[in-house]
Amino acid sequence: MVEVATSLLDVKKEDIIQTTYNLETAGTNYFHIDVMDGKFVENNTIDTMREYTEYIKNITTIPIEVHLMVEDIEEYVKSYLALEPNTIFFHIEACKNQTEVMKIIAFIKENNCKVGLCVSPKTDMNDILEYIPYIHSVLVMTVEPGKGGQKLLPETIQKIKFLNRHIYENSYEVDIEVDGGVREENAKTLTDAGANILVSGNYIIQSGNFKEAIAKLKGK
Repeated sequence: MVEVATSLLDVKKEDIIQTTYNLETAGTNYFHIDVMDGKFVENNTIDTMREYTEYIKNITTIPIEVHLMVEDIEEYVKSYLALEPNTIFFHIEACKNQTEVMKIIAFIKENNCKVGLCVSPKTDMNDILEYIPYIHSVLVMTVEPGKGGQKLLPETIQKIKFLNRHIYENSYEVDIEVDGGVREENAKTLTDAGANILVSGNYIIQSGNFKEAIAKLKGK
């Protein structure tokens, strides 16, 4: 079954509460929070995303997933654990070594939260294989992290296929989530490659009909 996580990156602050209600009614499975520190990536969404997460916690029971695009991962993990998200994702590229990656994975799991590892387009998929037995999800970035509205990079499809094959051959129970340029036109290609959760922001938010847009991503 294909699930959809809606990124709130393109939602205006004055619209966040109504948009949240509308997305819940439309059938989104998750709210996707893009936390950027202005260092790991150019944009800075720290204050806005924190505010959005606090709003969402008060008005809906839809699970929240936090995508950390930050240098100081541990600081932001601690901050967001207090808001009880469903999953916290962090970038392998922001870690210095294997020890740091495993430490963060353990810390998130110890706090009753699912953990996901993010992979940017230029990162070799082999770099994350050793961590898959210890995590719940892999977030494959199909655009360069940090900006909404980009077009999906076609070469990332092969990364999804490679990851899906590895997970299948080893009988791991790990979700493959994709983020970046996800639209109706490429949703089936992504799910056929092995993705089971699609992150979409711009396409859904700008659609004019959330329910229809989410249904199309799910292949309905």
